[in-house]
Amino acid sequence: MADYVVRATAAEGQIRAFAATTRDLTEAARQAHNTSPVATAALGRLMTAAVMMGYDMKGDADILTVKIQGDGPIGGLVVTADAHGGVKGYAFHPEVMLPPNDKGKLDVGGALGVGVLSVIKDIGLKDPYVGQTILVTGEIAEDLTYYYATSEQTPSSVALGVLMNKNNTVRQAGGFIIQLMPGASDAVIDALESRIKEIHSITTLMDVGNTPEMILEQILGDMGLEINDRLPARFYCNCTKDRVAKALISVGKKDIQEMIDDGKPIEVNCHFCNRNYTFDVEELKEILELARA
Repeated sequence: MADYVVRATAAEGQIRAFAATTRDLTEAARQAHNTSPVATAALGRLMTAAVMMGYDMKGDADILTVKIQGDGPIGGLVVTADAHGGVKGYAFHPEVMLPPNDKGKLDVGGALGVGVLSVIKDIGLKDPYVGQTILVTGEIAEDLTYYYATSEQTPSSVALGVLMNKNNTVRQAGGFIIQLMPGASDAVIDALESRIKEIHSITTLMDVGNTPEMILEQILGDMGLEINDRLPARFYCNCTKDRVAKALISVGKKDIQEMIDDGKPIEVNCHFCNRNYTFDVEELKEILELARA
């Protein structure tokens, strides 16, 4: 099943929902960054959330960045999503290994520790919108639930999961975001809360063959669920050699001249996809001319 996101409403517009299956994009990130199982789980959860959140943006060129900085051994995560289902990201320390937590699961909370979650929306204004909250558990889904409640005043339920195979490839990944709209009735709120409590593990549901549509049907099926869109999702990095060259201009003429004086090619790495770009001395001279222009 190729990755995708569904967008839905229920209870005559009092509820809106996103659900996603993201195994392929999580596996692509694992391969790009050679992440450990716990880093794969952390990055996969955050990318799953971001690809759903990206579809909530209005403009074609809007960009969403979700950043977690913690005092745990993984250090942090940075994920960026666009409004078309493209998502990319990296972990500060992708090699981190930890024993399972007390539930026998990958210890994402222990890997991230205590810290801050930031949501940055670049929607074409002079300054981007930035919302910040503390990490409640470091397990990411609970942290985003808290973010929505405190920064956007939107009561939400967020579920995210990554299930690994024994050979450390990704077996399942996905999640949902279900939100109450302003003016939702007490009856709708009570019914939704009751249904959410019945969902214990998103990846267990997916591992027995449930699609995003089927998971939303389980939760919202008797509340007038309407699936509005089925949208693509993929690991996508828009870096190119030209873009990296433009970034090199910003390091300054003095530093570029020093690279030229060294007389050796330089290699520049893209954090998001781990691709390397090599610039020889002649290319560095061209970049220096552009920096002087």
